[in-house]
Amino acid sequence: MKRSELVCSVSLVPIDYLMLLAAASTAYFLRLSEVIRAWRPALFALDLPFSKYMLIASMVALWWLAAFAFVGLYQLKTNRRRIEEFFQIVTGSALGVLGIIVYIFFSGELFNSRFIVLAALFFAILFVALAHVLMRMLQAYLARTHGWGLRRMVIVGGDEVSHRIANELNSHPELGYAVVQHLHSLDMSRLHVIVAGGVDEVLLADPNFEKDAVLELVDFCEEQRIGFRFIPNIFQTLTTNVAIDTFTGVPIVELKRTALDGWGNVIKRALDSVGSVLGLIVLSPLFAIVALLIKQDSSGPVFVRLKRVSQGSVFHLYKFRSMVMGAHEMKGELVKLNERADGPLFKMRNDPRVTWVGRWLRKTRIDEFPQLWNVLKGDMSLVGPRPHEPEEVARYQKHHKKVLAIKPGMTGLAQISGSSDLAFEEEVKLDTYYVENWSLKLDVYILLKTGVVIFTDRSAS
Repeated sequence: MKRSELVCSVSLVPIDYLMLLAAASTAYFLRLSEVIRAWRPALFALDLPFSKYMLIASMVALWWLAAFAFVGLYQLKTNRRRIEEFFQIVTGSALGVLGIIVYIFFSGELFNSRFIVLAALFFAILFVALAHVLMRMLQAYLARTHGWGLRRMVIVGGDEVSHRIANELNSHPELGYAVVQHLHSLDMSRLHVIVAGGVDEVLLADPNFEKDAVLELVDFCEEQRIGFRFIPNIFQTLTTNVAIDTFTGVPIVELKRTALDGWGNVIKRALDSVGSVLGLIVLSPLFAIVALLIKQDSSGPVFVRLKRVSQGSVFHLYKFRSMVMGAHEMKGELVKLNERADGPLFKMRNDPRVTWVGRWLRKTRIDEFPQLWNVLKGDMSLVGPRPHEPEEVARYQKHHKKVLAIKPGMTGLAQISGSSDLAFEEEVKLDTYYVENWSLKLDVYILLKTGVVIFTDRSAS
């Protein structure tokens, strides 16, 4: 999912909140207008001044947003029909009114104006619907004139349906797609060249290609970290994360790399930001103590910057220095002593490069606490697959690369399920499961279990 799509969808939440407040204030002043007061006096005017009314409205609006989310208004769909969106706004607003009615019932002192409730409902639907229409118009304008937010797509297929979809997407850029190339046959060598020029998704519009060729295409998209969609001949799900959309009445199934696509990313990033800030503040006294111990124990910097791979790109991971200076250069001489022959990782329980303080830091996992800075920067997440070195990733087999679909984490399923004692293939299976089955509940469980592991597991070296 492109950042532009996420920005537009997320921005609708505060915009809707402002629209709900505008609807509430419009209903209030309309009720106090001379025309309405001549029809029926406003008995609540003295008991409910505007400032108190808007305070109540600001709280009710939060419930209203929750109602919108519950009915699916904020689901990230590229091809949402306007009539579908309007009915979601109506349904969510009806639930929002229920919140107002419940508040009136339990407070007993709010006001007795049914007019305001009905007027607020009307203006909420009107203002929110108008805001969504204007946002879609802005997206469509930017897509047509500047290509902003368009997902670059390759369509594979030479049948009538393939041509119909290609023509539809070319004619309507507001749908959010730019057709880079339309291949009539599944030519992998040509597809490699096209993808090198920049592609976001591949759509297999013709379901009648050979099974082996299709599986090769799926593997290729996975390896290149680009989206894959297909038109099924028999409905099937090849992964735990699928999304179904339609173009010109034709069902299209998208294979998602992870459940983190869309709002999951927003929630996880918010958790990472809050958690990393709190962690850095709370642990700052410990950081100072550890820094003094490292300086007293051996010469060299307090922190080290290590190259690691995240989603296909290299970043610098921060750790407390637990080895002597020049440790990386010494690794080549120790490879023959590697205790992990089951994969590309290096493991040596009594590594001579580790300092006395470093051994204690590793056993307690304190050496990894500076990674909170990586989390705050956005290089890593609190929870995710283990970050590995570029040299190790270069030796990955194809199925190992699934773990690169999301950001690596300070902790993860592998770390709480056996840590460095796990076989590499078992570690990959656990990390792959996490990638495909992410949930906020799973993140919370891993974080809580990590606290237990820190005090009980001493398998790190």
